[in-house]
Amino acid sequence: MSFAETVPAALPARESSLAFKLAIAFVLAALADWLFYDQSIGISAVIFAIVLVCATAIANVASLDRKQIWLAGLVLLAGLAPAIEEANALSLALVVLALGFALSRTTNPDLDDPEQLALAFRDLFVIGPLRFFRDAVGMVSLPSLASGLTVWFIPLVLGGFFIVMFATANPVIESWIRELGPGNTASRISFERILFWIAAISLVWPFVHVWWRARPEVTASSAESVVDDPATASEFFELLGAAAILRSLLLFNLVFAVQSALDLIYLWGNVDLPAGISYASYAHRGAYALILMALLAAGFVLAAMRPGGPARDVKVIRPLVYLFVAQNILLVASSILRLDLYVQIYLLTYWRVAAFIWMLVVALGLVLIVARIALERPNSWLIRANLIALTAVLYACALTNFATIIATYNVSHSREAAGKGVTIDMTYLFQLGPQALPAIDRALRLRVPDPVLAARRDHLADEQVKRMTSWRAWDFRSWRLQRYMNIPQDGSTAGS
Repeated sequence: MSFAETVPAALPARESSLAFKLAIAFVLAALADWLFYDQSIGISAVIFAIVLVCATAIANVASLDRKQIWLAGLVLLAGLAPAIEEANALSLALVVLALGFALSRTTNPDLDDPEQLALAFRDLFVIGPLRFFRDAVGMVSLPSLASGLTVWFIPLVLGGFFIVMFATANPVIESWIRELGPGNTASRISFERILFWIAAISLVWPFVHVWWRARPEVTASSAESVVDDPATASEFFELLGAAAILRSLLLFNLVFAVQSALDLIYLWGNVDLPAGISYASYAHRGAYALILMALLAAGFVLAAMRPGGPARDVKVIRPLVYLFVAQNILLVASSILRLDLYVQIYLLTYWRVAAFIWMLVVALGLVLIVARIALERPNSWLIRANLIALTAVLYACALTNFATIIATYNVSHSREAAGKGVTIDMTYLFQLGPQALPAIDRALRLRVPDPVLAARRDHLADEQVKRMTSWRAWDFRSWRLQRYMNIPQDGSTAGS
């Protein structure tokens, strides 16, 4: 479905020109930049929401349902009140929901029940931001130029995002960007700020340029999810034609190759870093950002190589996809190495163990994506394979005594035991629970005698003994710990 074909179906009619609405969107983006960029969020969220409501009313004054304005206003006031009290994740979410409800109620005549409200929110918050780029292309009068913008949109936007994230995770790339042209104003343009403006305009555009899908009446024989409608799904993939996919893969492989080469040289090869950049800074920075990029890259590959998509008929795309996935697997491996180097210095925690496991799952998921493409299996096969792998990982985790592993590792690699690293965090060891008792006992022997710590240790042991007095509380792991606690230590029982 083309842009020209979708506009007549939009509800309701709009009198303001697209150019006027685009100007309003840029003003809102400038306000968002002033209020939010590199700033803490507080009353600024309420101010922006009020201005956004006013701008929406100005841009869509002819299509507002006057009968619903009072209800929408009351909902807005109720949604803004928690954010005035305190700006936190929950209160900001309520502001967003109130804005969506007010816009839907005043401009969508088909909004009659909760299901339609949910679909309206999907159109507004999920599909709506994507429409800005389609509408911008539609405003271009030259068909060839519009086609060129469409082909290059995904490569340039995602490519720019990858460059920004690599600069965040890699101090060498960051230094290169900073040294593009010292003294040149253009060289000091922040890529993060450019992406912020693009995101801001995209997010406010559905409010400024209101567009609702014309919904047919739902009957018992035709009640199917709109998500399964091919026309709906095509809106997400309209910008992913064969030409756009090919350009994206060429650009992404080039960008990722720079990061891969730097990791192979500095992280895996231990080559001396440029002056002013420490090895610790390079190794311990950006592991989670790199995993985020690997996930985004996996999503792009799945969208580009979807069954029946245009990429299947272009032979050169498949090897480029394999190369791109291989670079992402190397990216995940480098992230694991980064985290391992960090743990060697700052020891283990539950969250760091979870990060290791998560990275391995991501790497396995990338391998399964390659298998799905190579074997030409449907997405249902990929979903089943990932569910089986995830189940196996969770099953293995259920059989693993992480508390003992973490406590034993931290004590063995502490400054007291190994002569280097950080000192033992006894508070964290006690937080791990009774399963950390063997490591706690070893830590107490390595430290200067401390009656307070010894009392905490005995209290933890007593809690375990009391718990095990009932046969109903028995489990094999606790039984093994109980056997350890009955071993004499320094002339007394460990559990006394």
